[in-house]
Amino acid sequence: MNEKKLFLLDAMALIYRAYFAMNKNPRINSKGLNTSAILGFTNTLWEILRKEKPSHIGVAFDTMAPTKRHEDFTEYKANREKMPEDIATAIPYIKSIIEAFNIPIIISEGYEADDIIGTLSKKAEEQGFDVYMMTPDKDYGQLITDKVKMYKPARFGNDAEVVGIKEICEKYGLSEPIQLIDILGLMGDAADNIPGVPGVGEKTAIKLIKEFNSVENLLDNVDQLKGKLKEKVEDNKEQALLSKQLATIILDVPVAFEENQLEYTVPSKKKLKEIFDELEFRTLGKRIFTELSTQPKEEVLDLFSSVGTAETTIKEEEDGLKSIDTVKHFYELVDSKEKVLDLIQELNKQESFCFDTETTSLDPLEARLVGISFSYKEHEAYYLPAPKEEKDIKDFLLLFKDLFLSKNIEKIAHNLKYDLSILLKYGIEIEGPVFDTMLAHYLLQPDMRHNMDTLAEFYLEYKTISYEDIVGKGRKQISIEMVDMDKLKDYAAEDADITFQLKKIFDEKLKENELKEIFDKVEMPLIPVLASMENTGVRIDIGALKEISKDLDGQIQLIEDKIYEHADQKFNIASPKQLGEILFDKMKITEKAKKTKSGQYSTSEDVLTKLSSKHPIINDILEYRSLTKLKNTYVDALPNLVSNFDGRIHTNYNQAVAATGRLSSTNPNLQNIPIRTDKGKEIRKAFVPKDKEHTLLAADYSQIELRIFASLCQDQHLLDAFNNGLDIHTATAARVFDVSIDEVTKDLRRKAKMVNFGIVYGISAFGLSERLGISRSESSQIIKSYFAQYPGIKKYMEEVIEKAKENGYVKTLLGRRRYLRDINSSNSVVRGFAERNAINAPIQGSSADMIKLAMINIHNELKLKGLKSKMILQVHDELVFDAYLSELDELKEIINRQMLHALPLSNVPLEVDMNTGSNWLEAH
Repeated sequence: MNEKKLFLLDAMALIYRAYFAMNKNPRINSKGLNTSAILGFTNTLWEILRKEKPSHIGVAFDTMAPTKRHEDFTEYKANREKMPEDIATAIPYIKSIIEAFNIPIIISEGYEADDIIGTLSKKAEEQGFDVYMMTPDKDYGQLITDKVKMYKPARFGNDAEVVGIKEICEKYGLSEPIQLIDILGLMGDAADNIPGVPGVGEKTAIKLIKEFNSVENLLDNVDQLKGKLKEKVEDNKEQALLSKQLATIILDVPVAFEENQLEYTVPSKKKLKEIFDELEFRTLGKRIFTELSTQPKEEVLDLFSSVGTAETTIKEEEDGLKSIDTVKHFYELVDSKEKVLDLIQELNKQESFCFDTETTSLDPLEARLVGISFSYKEHEAYYLPAPKEEKDIKDFLLLFKDLFLSKNIEKIAHNLKYDLSILLKYGIEIEGPVFDTMLAHYLLQPDMRHNMDTLAEFYLEYKTISYEDIVGKGRKQISIEMVDMDKLKDYAAEDADITFQLKKIFDEKLKENELKEIFDKVEMPLIPVLASMENTGVRIDIGALKEISKDLDGQIQLIEDKIYEHADQKFNIASPKQLGEILFDKMKITEKAKKTKSGQYSTSEDVLTKLSSKHPIINDILEYRSLTKLKNTYVDALPNLVSNFDGRIHTNYNQAVAATGRLSSTNPNLQNIPIRTDKGKEIRKAFVPKDKEHTLLAADYSQIELRIFASLCQDQHLLDAFNNGLDIHTATAARVFDVSIDEVTKDLRRKAKMVNFGIVYGISAFGLSERLGISRSESSQIIKSYFAQYPGIKKYMEEVIEKAKENGYVKTLLGRRRYLRDINSSNSVVRGFAERNAINAPIQGSSADMIKLAMINIHNELKLKGLKSKMILQVHDELVFDAYLSELDELKEIINRQMLHALPLSNVPLEVDMNTGSNWLEAH
């Protein structure tokens, strides 16, 4: 193996890639700095150093100066969006990190990073190096030789990809990699504003270069072409040559190849630690320093000569945060009944206390209580081990019954719903004020992570004892019951102590941000409601699911046979690679087949949907996918999730996941059960009442998001439609398409419905044309007409975006906030995403708040009246009940009243649809 291994990194390509990969879920530190690009780049750099072990490495950056390409073509990169502010802010940090790793940064005024890398690659190759150009940019393919390869970084769980001569030639059908320049010259590049030959895409360019070998030879033989293609090439000869020139990577940049300067040595631990501390990269920092410490001893001593041994190094890294070893604390083991009673007496004197349960499982139904910890003063906590025998645990917890029922003492916990579910399992309820630090932080920072360890680091600069610290990892992991009591005491007591400290911080922040009311009136009262629903569960008819599964098997087999018949061969339909080859190489469904970044054909749902009119096989494939997903994800999976305890399914409702305020559901996800297709609806047949004395009752808000939208924007025409009881989509169609109500056809109503819901989600003319299968000009005209007919909507949208730009957030009717950090971005793509969220978040969030309030009020009234009926499911705007037959009329009245009055809207009536049935499908 060649010991001379050079990695050359295209900095900006990797930075942009890291930023946009995390753009939907950005990493924001406690100072409000978006660290996504920095974190992603650093992770990538470290993976290269760790896995590939380059002997030499350098990082090339572009400069702001105009390049030779700008001199040749003033419009070069003219359409490029301005760099997002978060990337501009990130670059100095990234450069500091590169320097701390003792890696040279290479810049040459007037040249781009690819020119620098191209020049150094050739020089290194001459010196006997194996060179790896690290970038996701396809243009580098032209530089590939036996000794120079592209190294595409890992993405979305896929391994990194090394691209050599074979791979690049196969992908583009080339004789040699340098011909990629000719292909790029013909097809152009919209991102760089390289014009190419109008109308010539990748497939045509490949075909032409296969036949003529180069652009120049093609232009010398234009007479051999036919029709429009001949005309296009002939009319754009100079443009084709210019485009090839612009696409050619320059190989004579004035940069010296200094082998000793590029040699990788060791990082500066001190510099790295300073930067990581500032950025709050504690997990990444610990991982890097720990992995560095496993190097041979002499390397570690060189690396940290001013510090000493590797053990000292790790200790110093952790000393950046406080911990149980550095903070004075009092954690006591309460292991006798006398001590327990003394503690309870003390807790009863407090205004508030924090508690935390230790259990054997994350599933409350399966879990057994191991112990419980309490804290009512900072840095002071108590751990009480539970009895070993299950039958004795209930008696142990009964000692705390009055304490938990006290209406005067506030109970604090992190993820209170879980602790409440554990207590409910043993017959203990909680009353009085409660405070969940996880949900408090969710309201304060809905887009961030809310686990206690992260919050302790951010807000307390404290490193907690991790679960793996006490139970171990992998095969050596032990059960929590086997953990040494002193270790378990410290772990459990620390959790209660830290949560107690976080509560004080978050309580103040909720008040400062005007979020205390929604916290106290919505999120906290909802906890016992969800815990009750999860504990109750829902009954499943396994026999019905088996019948549906059998029926689906037959249908899937029939569709498989049709697909094989269309393709004239058998293949793995589930394999995107094989499917792409069948559709686009063999069947030639389209000449403009889209490809993924790995080079294989894209067969995603949106790609196939656009091609559905091209050949019957496309719709069959989409149907095949739909049915197999239905079968595998729901029909065959649900029976395996039925609890052994009561034969029912118990989902888990998540309050702190969706930034909009909506609930989500996991294990299983009952909120995603399909309803739009007939086969999807069949699954709901399997959800059945508790017994013969019950029936299922489903109640849902009618067009709630559009009603909230009407209330927010106060457009008179929209208000009139709802107040006059008109079908909103029909009314919209009549206005937008200028016809009478009676003249509205199904197709016009369909288009109006798409516009009504699309506007709420910030749909564009392009998006509408895609959804409706119409031209962009027609969709643009529909949207224009819509805003002309509903001027209040346009005015409201503009005002919402303007307020969002001023405040940095939008609010629901109850004050729930959605922060929009990119709302003032100069990058139109990034800003557009934030603007769409600005319009939608108040609507979707208000809808979520409304259903939550309805759930709380219905649950409380059912409990107050001692009714046997139970609320068992919540799916977006719909509630499902196990209704006791003799209570049905009373239950309907309660549900209707509480849903209608949960969150009254201004000038817009609410409607609730309600039905009963022997299964969920009948009741829906």
